[in-house]
Amino acid sequence: MRITHGFRSPGTPHAVTIGNFDGLHLGHQAMLARLQAVARARGLPACVLSFEPHPREFFTPDQAPARLSSLREKAETLQQLGIDRLHVFRFDRAFSALTAGAFIEQVLGHTLQARYVLVGDDFRYGAKRAGDFALLQSSGQSLGFDAEYLPTVEVAGERASSTAVRTALAAGDLDHAARLLGRPYSISGRVVHGDKLGRDIGFPTANIQLKHNRPPLMGIFAVELCGLNGTRLPGVASLGRRPTVKSPDAVPVLEVHLFDFDADIYDRRVRVDFLHKLRDEEKYPDLDSLVAQIQRDVDNAKHYLKHRHA
Repeated sequence: MRITHGFRSPGTPHAVTIGNFDGLHLGHQAMLARLQAVARARGLPACVLSFEPHPREFFTPDQAPARLSSLREKAETLQQLGIDRLHVFRFDRAFSALTAGAFIEQVLGHTLQARYVLVGDDFRYGAKRAGDFALLQSSGQSLGFDAEYLPTVEVAGERASSTAVRTALAAGDLDHAARLLGRPYSISGRVVHGDKLGRDIGFPTANIQLKHNRPPLMGIFAVELCGLNGTRLPGVASLGRRPTVKSPDAVPVLEVHLFDFDADIYDRRVRVDFLHKLRDEEKYPDLDSLVAQIQRDVDNAKHYLKHRHA
């Protein structure tokens, strides 16, 4: 998959779908499947047009929803799903000021040379979200592309959406989040050096670099770590501010203790699949109490993972 940016044209006509695609849940996957089917039928590359940062992060950063996926995680999943190109526009003040007509002409027409455009049934675009599907469809007639919208995708009667995934994760309902995503929720990142406290207290951890300081879930989890020699390694993860040893406003940290594992994996890029929430974070009076709780977490995670695969 190729990744391109901005108003510089890739030089090839495309079949295009547009959106933030945060989390790439089953609704997104249905759109991508439709995009690819049309692209193959017309002999066009399938292109996802997305934005960085998320528009809500630009306009109201303090009120923007927690990210489900970083740009890199999004790109990795799109590649796995067979998309040919990810084209990213930096969402800044100048881009946000584009009228709906200018967005269609400059972005879809001139830059991506769209021949087919697929959007969700609630898609809006342009300054003040003035653009709708009717304008997209009528503009396509003059610019040479067909426009189509995909109705809402439901999972067990619920609309598949990034908001629904966030709600499930925040509630600790990882099974429901996985149903909406079509896979377990995961976070990918590079293993970096931490403060080595886990090693000192007998539970060494892999510290996974987070790209955002507001993860959509917090707590202690049974997990599997992927990306090392094609194996899925069981473990227990802590994602949070570590209130026993850090201040309440500390930056969240993702730490994974792998069972029966002893190898140097610093700088390796890995993926952590969150399978089951064990508990919320708690503040303990001393390190001995924390160590005793971590041992219980390890035992509970092992029990869950054993019976999950039984």
